[in-house]
Amino acid sequence: MKLSALKIILQELNQVEFILPNGDKVPEHFHVTEIGKIEKTFVDCGGALRKEAVINFQLWAADDYNHRLSAQKLKSILDISEKVLSLENLEIEVEYETDTIGKYNLDFINGRFILKSTNTDCLAKGYCIVPEKDSKNNTVSSPVNNTQNTCSPGGGCC
Repeated sequence: MKLSALKIILQELNQVEFILPNGDKVPEHFHVTEIGKIEKTFVDCGGALRKEAVINFQLWAADDYNHRLSAQKLKSILDISEKVLSLENLEIEVEYETDTIGKYNLDFINGRFILKSTNTDCLAKGYCIVPEKDSKNNTVSSPVNNTQNTCSPGGGCC
């Protein structure tokens, strides 16, 4: 979900509710402790330079059980952040701590914000050895499996 979509949704809501990927609710007394822009510049395993940017906000459940963050208050925090940080209309990433700090994509279904799990993936599959599954035999084929204990530089066996 992008910032513009989040702001439109918040205009129509009174109460804000977040649901974790396992179906549990983020406690109603959550706080939004920070909003920021995270920019990442990196090189993938194929050597390509990549850049990513997201708007990140962190949810935190404190011990003040009577606290409730209204949709209007969250929108005002977003508006201030957008102005001060010169935020673009980027994807939203939400951080929330359960066993560890998790990063989630954001969706909105049936009046509730859904935190969607994020996954890792190889960004340069053409440059590294990622085994391909043979759907007929349900086996994995890889150049590594086709070697006979012979390795040479650039041979793809290690």
